[in-house]
Amino acid sequence: MATQIKFGTSGWRAVMAEEFTFANVNRAVHGIARYVSSQKPNGAKIIVGRDPRFLGESFCAMAAEILSSYGITPLAIAEPAPTPAISYAVIQSKADGAINFTASHNPPEYNGIKFSTPDGAPALPEVTKAIESAIAALDANPQSAPAAKGRSESQAQSVSQSIDPRRMYLSRLREIVDVDVIKKAGIEIAFDPMWGAARGYSDAFLREAGVTVATVHDTRDVLFGGHAPEPDDHLLEDLRHKMRETGAAIGVATDGDADRFGIVDEDGTFMQPNYIIALLFDYLVESRGWKNGVGKSVATTNLINALAEKHKIEVHETPVGFKYIGELIKQDKILIGGEESAGLSIRKHVPEKDGVLAGLLCCEMVARRGASLGTQLANLFAEVGSFYPLRENFRLTPEVKEKFTDKLRQDPSEFDGVRVARVVRTDGLKLIFADGSWVCYRLSGTEPVVRVYSEARSQEDLAKLSGAAKKWIFD
Repeated sequence: MATQIKFGTSGWRAVMAEEFTFANVNRAVHGIARYVSSQKPNGAKIIVGRDPRFLGESFCAMAAEILSSYGITPLAIAEPAPTPAISYAVIQSKADGAINFTASHNPPEYNGIKFSTPDGAPALPEVTKAIESAIAALDANPQSAPAAKGRSESQAQSVSQSIDPRRMYLSRLREIVDVDVIKKAGIEIAFDPMWGAARGYSDAFLREAGVTVATVHDTRDVLFGGHAPEPDDHLLEDLRHKMRETGAAIGVATDGDADRFGIVDEDGTFMQPNYIIALLFDYLVESRGWKNGVGKSVATTNLINALAEKHKIEVHETPVGFKYIGELIKQDKILIGGEESAGLSIRKHVPEKDGVLAGLLCCEMVARRGASLGTQLANLFAEVGSFYPLRENFRLTPEVKEKFTDKLRQDPSEFDGVRVARVVRTDGLKLIFADGSWVCYRLSGTEPVVRVYSEARSQEDLAKLSGAAKKWIFD
């Protein structure tokens, strides 16, 4: 029986040579091609790109051939490219979408496919469901697939064309980021692309403007140093070392496909993404004067809510999944939108996570304010109160998962002896308490894991809340 290909919150991902095989990629691309053809029967163009993972070039070549067999013109990107750059290229070239071979921040043995729609945004559930149906229809009737050879005359014209997103994307970043402010401040910056798709992007952008940047992990390594290309605290020691060596005021990292960011303060402290989104929200209001709303997932810090109240700005709280933030950006309802999992974008930009932009804006913020990120965060806490968020994952046995799934369907009036002020079901189960603390539970759709997000107003209260949150799962 064929593997079921399911597109989750950010595409389809699987382990190479297990489920991510040439045969299954073939099925997935045929499904996408069928969907695109149903939306635009003639003259469709699809960008085909990748991150630097193993066999990426081969998957791109195969995808281009399959698209051509449907009469769709593939626009091929020769080099690895950041997901946000591919997204921007979709918009600029008026393409009908993009197939991006990437497993983002997953370990090196994974690969994946992200599909973007003509607006440059991650495909919404109704689109991915249609693609999954197209794959199933092809499985049921393999003869219905067009042959790669012996195409009709009109289809034969759909030969692969090339596209280079780098220049247009960096040009767009120059319109957004005040690089002169960074240059005038004279700060040193360290950059870690984690062997990923942002190589030659963030650092090149700054160097072209005369800013001093020291880069680590600037070679292609399909094993990403032997670990996941995830810009998280425990994987940024080489970046910290480079910062100490050069006296950098900030360290910036991006994940495998550069849609996520990791930021290190001048003293080596990792700044969790919750705080970076809040700081940039405050900074963009101050420096750009934008006031048209802020977007955040239900699992992201309420420091953003407190800042929104201070600035008199509307908050839009979404389910987890950047596609929902992307919709708000497309409608120009928000000046910035972000998720605690290190994804953000801003108004008039791509409706997709942009780790390159996030890092550059942090450099601009540090340069303009002349203060470290830690100092800026302390200033925010002094203005609107302190917020301490935490995310934890707990594995569940089948018995515990079944019992806990039933528990999640209920609306508890109290939690660990504390009255629940409000129950929110935007995504999973979120319990809000009178003192402003909260806990949110979300079951993983792919593994027997529950993700637990909690936030309290002090570190002591967070420790207690975290303990209670765990106890509530296994009681």
